Parts: sequence; C-alpha cells; structure tokens
Amino acid sequence: MSSDATSRTRMKVALALAYFVFAILLNSVGTVILQVITVFKVTESAAAQLELFKDVTIAVTSFVVASFLPRLGYKNGILAGLGISGLACVLMPMFPSFLTAKILFLLCGFSFAFVKVAVYSSVGLVTSDSRQHASFMSTVEGLYMIGVLSSAWIFSFFIDSSDPASPVWLGVYWLLLAICVVVFILVWTTPFVEGAPTEGGSVTKDFQAMLGLMIRPLVCIFVLSAFLYVLIEQGLGTWMPTFNSHVLGMPHNLSLQVASLCSLGLAVGRLTAGPVIARVGWYPVLNGCLLAMGVLLLVVLPQTAGLEANPGMTWSTVPTAGLILPLVGLFMAPIYPALSSVMLSSLPKERHSAMTGLIVIFSALGGTTGSMITGYVFQHFDGRQAFYLTLIPIVALMLTLFLFRRLTASAIACQEESARDHG
Repeated sequence: MSSDATSRTRMKVALALAYFVFAILLNSVGTVILQVITVFKVTESAAAQLELFKDVTIAVTSFVVASFLPRLGYKNGILAGLGISGLACVLMPMFPSFLTAKILFLLCGFSFAFVKVAVYSSVGLVTSDSRQHASFMSTVEGLYMIGVLSSAWIFSFFIDSSDPASPVWLGVYWLLLAICVVVFILVWTTPFVEGAPTEGGSVTKDFQAMLGLMIRPLVCIFVLSAFLYVLIEQGLGTWMPTFNSHVLGMPHNLSLQVASLCSLGLAVGRLTAGPVIARVGWYPVLNGCLLAMGVLLLVVLPQTAGLEANPGMTWSTVPTAGLILPLVGLFMAPIYPALSSVMLSSLPKERHSAMTGLIVIFSALGGTTGSMITGYVFQHFDGRQAFYLTLIPIVALMLTLFLFRRLTASAIACQEESARDHG
C-alpha cells in the first residue's frame, strides 16, 4: 500500500472514530435524564432541559461554524471538539450536579458542531469518486449507530442496580475521557488532507439564503415535517429509559439496555429501508411507518398499566410490552432520511447548503420541544400519558406528508420543465 493510501486510510479511521465518540456522549442524554431524576432529585420537566442544552447548542454552533471552519482547518476543529468534550467528562465526576450535567451537554453540543461539520466536509477529501463517497459516509453513519447502541450498555455497566444513586455511575466519565484522549492523539498524529485554502462563507449570507428558502411553501411544510418527526423521535427515544424504569418497573441498568433496542431498530430500519423505498416509493412507505407506530403504541401502552417495580428483573422476565415498545424505532427509522432526501432532490444544488442549515436548526428545535413536552407530562401525569401524547404529532405528520408530496411533485415538475427549456 502506498504512503498516500496509508495516510488516507488513517485519516478515514480518525474521522470515523471522532464521530463515534460523540455518538456515545450525545446519546447518553436519555440515560443522564434518568440518573439526574434519581440522584439529584430534579423533576422530569427540569431534567428535560438537558435536551435543550444539547440540541440548541448544536444548531446554533453548526450554523456559525460552517462559515469559518475552513479557515480554522478541519483537523484543528476536530481536535478542539475532542479537547472540549474531554474537559466536560472531567467536570461531571469532579463536580457532580444537575448544573454540571447541563454544562456537559452544552459543551458536547458545541464540540459536536465542530466535529460534524469537519467530518462531513472531509469525506470528499479522502474519497476519489461518488461511489467511494457514499460508501465511506455509510460507514461513518453505521459506526455512529454502533456508538448510539453502545452508549446505553456502557453506562449500564457503571450503574449499581441495587443503588442507582450510588456515585459509582460517575466513573463512566473517566472511561469516556480516556476514549477522547486516545482519539485526540490519533487525530493529532494523523496527517490530514485539508484541501485548498478557502475563506468560507459568511454568517450573514448564510442567514439570507435560509430566509430566502423559508418564504417557499414547500420548505415551510418540510421544516414542519422535520420538526414533528424529531419531536416524536426524541420524545420517545430520550425518555424510553425513564419509561422502562418508572412505568415498567425495571432496574436502572436493565432499563438502559432494553431501551437500546430502540437504537438497534433505528439502525436496522435505515439500513433496510432504501431498497423498499426505491421499489414502492417514499410516500406509501412513510405513511405505512407512521401508521405502524400509532398501532404499536395503541396496542402496547395499555399492557403497561399496573406494573410494579421489580428490582430483580432480568432480560428473561422483562414484560412483553417492554420488548415490543422499542420496535417503534424500526418504524421511525426511514422517515427522516427519506424526507431530507426528497427535499434536497427538489432543490437546485446551490441551495443545498442553506437547506441543510434549516434541517439542522428545525431538527434541534423539534428534539428539544419533544423532550420537554414529554418531561412535563411525565411529571404532571405519568409516562403512559406522555407516550400516548405522541399520537398527536404522528397524525399531524401524516397530514404534512400529504401536503409535502403535492408540493414536491410540483417543484420537480418545474425543474424538469426549466431543464428542457435550457436544453
């Protein structure tokens, strides 16, 4: 293997592992919500603020970072992100509190914006054609999903099921610090292909481009659809460990492990949905997924009534409802990538950057809103009612999909007519 090929391979490994680290850190929010409720005695609605500190920080920072990161350098951006996240991991066991948990997710969200923009921008620098680009992106996203899955399991090994409030659970952050340090050293010692120097864009121009898109009905319907989807995903996914513990009576470590089945469903669904959508079409597939989600919730949630806490529960004694409910992830999986793909395909390529910014912003707002609404209902009613409430945005999303299909068909038809005129 040539030295150039070796350098590119090493850079690919560094990029993928940097992304993997943040899959673990960011997707621990559901676990940490459960722990801060138990350990620091905060209310459910207050604990939901952790999602806000994570998502809104990612949205705002991603928007700003995209303009100046090319000047800073992708390698430096990744190193900064890993360094800041390592610091966050030190703070949590040194100064354990709900405030520190907020700071942790704020710093991790800020760092992830650097890393995500740098990784996505670097993929084209280490691949030579569109096929390699798509292949490596699939690898990076696949490794991210493995990180999502492993997050719950890693945390569960540090939680004492007989005493969930024991400070021993904070030891997980020393392990995460060690992982950050190892990946930091790998990135630092890896020669990066940075591409030609660029001045980047400007925040003002990026904002103007987004405003220009927002006046289009198609874009408005899309961002509403993306908002509703992420509201559903975070409302269910982030709160599933707490639901398993408070409603299904599982010990804390088991509640995390069972909740990881939802992430497994998301991974499997996204890997397998592509061929189905190509054959059947995105609209019937997504409507079928939403219908399946609604039916699953209506069938499973009544079975969760009256269950008592069982500290001795194991995988073999988990209630059937606890094993079926995470399947909602399998049906959620195709919706977001399919919607984003259809939206971007209906726009000229020069508008993709501005559209991507809108996707990030409204996804973050939807995630925060979903988590906070679910937390509020958890606190003032119960977990079953909180999950029943997700039926409302599911129905609303089916309505926006109907409008979205009509508007995208018109937009694509206009593009084809314009292409024929210029041809």
